[in-house]
Amino acid sequence: MAEVERLTVTMPADMLAVLKAAVDSGDYASTSEVIREAVRDWKMKRALQMQEFVARKADIDQGLADVAAGRVTEFNSAPLNQS
Repeated sequence: MAEVERLTVTMPADMLAVLKAAVDSGDYASTSEVIREAVRDWKMKRALQMQEFVARKADIDQGLADVAAGRVTEFNSAPLNQS
């Protein structure tokens, strides 16, 4: 098991009430357990955001490379004629 360290966290009363309610309902054994799960979820969310960022950056880089190489077409913003 990883080394465990103690951390003091300050938060608004309404957030603390949510943590305590999760423990009181029996969903978690302690507020520390709730926070550990929240950090795991945050880490996963951050990893997904980074993957999306990398993918978007690759698309932008490809678009810039296309422009630099002259692989462009003129954009026509006029609506298509609907008959």
